[in-house]
Amino acid sequence: MNALLIHEYLERLSNLFRSEERKGGVEFGLQPVQLEALHYLAICNRYSDTPQAVAEYLGLTKGTVSQTLLVLEAKGLITKIGDLEDKRMVHLKVTPTGRRLLNEAIPAPLLRLACARLTEEERTQVVAGLKVLLMACQAANQNKTFGVCHTCRHHMREAAGGGFCGLLQQPLTFEDALMICREHAA
Repeated sequence: MNALLIHEYLERLSNLFRSEERKGGVEFGLQPVQLEALHYLAICNRYSDTPQAVAEYLGLTKGTVSQTLLVLEAKGLITKIGDLEDKRMVHLKVTPTGRRLLNEAIPAPLLRLACARLTEEERTQVVAGLKVLLMACQAANQNKTFGVCHTCRHHMREAAGGGFCGLLQQPLTFEDALMICREHAA
């Protein structure tokens, strides 16, 4: 019974947010998938800003992501930067124009209004419940977690305030540690 009720609530919320996303995308000349890709690139760290990571995070094909990234680049919302060590790899960075667009579009106006109607305690409860549900779904589906870097089992704090990734054997800036990573392991 609970699974059915949770499904119905999530389905209704998803439909409301998809509708908002479509409206918001049109306002900025973007399809929902393009807005989602741009948002992902704004919250991921330097190890997760590749076309392949975008495809994994969004659960889309390389072809769909490739077309999406071409549109974002043509609109001046992202730039491509070649990797200094591996010339075959490209990193995708959100431009200042892209960041301004995201500040207006996300969170969606409907969610902003809804959250304003909740108390601080209710917002905290919603966040906690959604986090638990997401983690349970990811575990059940064996998906990558794409979690925040500093919550990863490979993250090692350093005295200087930065960190170190034990998996990639790379130093991490304070900013890296606050962003999501495709290599995250709970």
